[in-house]
Amino acid sequence: MSLDQVTRVIRAAAPTPIPHAPDVVLGILDLQGEVIPVINLRKRFRLPERGIGCEDQFVVAHTGRLQLALHVDGTEGVLQQAAGSPVSADEIVAGTEFLAGVTRTTEGLVLIHDLDTLLFPDEEAQIRAALEKV
Repeated sequence: MSLDQVTRVIRAAAPTPIPHAPDVVLGILDLQGEVIPVINLRKRFRLPERGIGCEDQFVVAHTGRLQLALHVDGTEGVLQQAAGSPVSADEIVAGTEFLAGVTRTTEGLVLIHDLDTLLFPDEEAQIRAALEKV
């Protein structure tokens, strides 16, 4: 994701479960009076699931339409992209949903997620409906 989409990184906490939310939503978080849905990236990317750990973090970010907290195992910093970077994900493998591109660092490849495609339209509608009831 682009740095301008990130609001902050905070220590993960147990989210409050919310009925009728999509499976990808772990719950909601009250962040200084704003109710924010917490997204389970492991479920979205079909990775083995695990509970929220003491060292985990939430990346608070916004799409063009919604503020989200993304549950992540950890963060390592901010990368400045080199000229000509990133390469479009579709140029590498067709149909790579949720990815805006791929860039290379000295440690390896970095996947750049497209937050505007992270949620399916019906999931976003379900989240909005569930948040209205809070």
